[in-house]
Amino acid sequence: MATITDDHIASVSLKDAERDPEGFAQKLGKSFEEYGFAIIADHGIPDELIHRAEDKAKAFFALPEEVKRKYLIPGGGGARGYTPFGIETAKGLRAHDLKEFWHVGRDLPQGHRFRDHMSDNLWPTEVASFKDTFTELFATFDTAGLKVLKAIARYLKIDEDYFEDAVRDGNSVLRALHYPPQAEPTGEHIRAGAHEDINAITLLLGAEEAGLELLTRDGRWIPVSPKPGELVINIGDMLQRLTNGKLRSTTHRVVNPTPDRASKARYSMPFFLHFRSDFLIDPLRETVAPGEQPKWPPITANDYLQERLREIKLV
Repeated sequence: MATITDDHIASVSLKDAERDPEGFAQKLGKSFEEYGFAIIADHGIPDELIHRAEDKAKAFFALPEEVKRKYLIPGGGGARGYTPFGIETAKGLRAHDLKEFWHVGRDLPQGHRFRDHMSDNLWPTEVASFKDTFTELFATFDTAGLKVLKAIARYLKIDEDYFEDAVRDGNSVLRALHYPPQAEPTGEHIRAGAHEDINAITLLLGAEEAGLELLTRDGRWIPVSPKPGELVINIGDMLQRLTNGKLRSTTHRVVNPTPDRASKARYSMPFFLHFRSDFLIDPLRETVAPGEQPKWPPITANDYLQERLREIKLV
């Protein structure tokens, strides 16, 4: 299993959730409470699918810039298709991130009540089987995410199936990320500036290439170093609000590579698992101490999402 310096961030197997669901939930929940992060092996996403998706992503990002920009949707907020290098900027920062990415979202049928919140997906015709591969990967991420949320519900001492309805038809997004090689000084720009995620939980593949760091409670940046194929899971702002701060949405970043790795590109695939658009993020009563008031007012998932997207310059 993966290790992270001397800090006791959970590194667990999802198989343990079947053998010892209570023990698994406790390890995971305590790690999320203290660090906001955990690492999970045996998550059910096939290695073959992971490698296939990585190959498709690399093939797309290797296309000429003018070809990739055919899939940029003006005014779309980056929700689908391609977002070019130098657009996304972490909240409160001036320097844009050193990355480009592709977004795949949930496909909804005509007439669905959330159609106005979720656009149809866009697919590059230049990369064979791109659609089939990423549609399959999206579905497997969805399944893995629900298993993690079930353990979180157990830790919170609420109904284990609570999150099934909360995330049903949620505005989740799969992102294929490319951080290009760095041949020249980048000044104040880094691959991904310090930020917290907007969504409920994030499931990340590809973090074995060094660079991902989280900020501890006592102000230290520590590396997150999973083994190949393992999932890094972190809590997003929506779940932090829902749990009244019990589970931490931790500040994290992707730093620039060391000189010996600067000529190497970095690729990763995070899945941002969202609540359904009309879900009211109102702190669970189990997480609010008697006599105290919730730390945040209620807000729907879609209203919160739009507020945050404006802050990071995607809309």
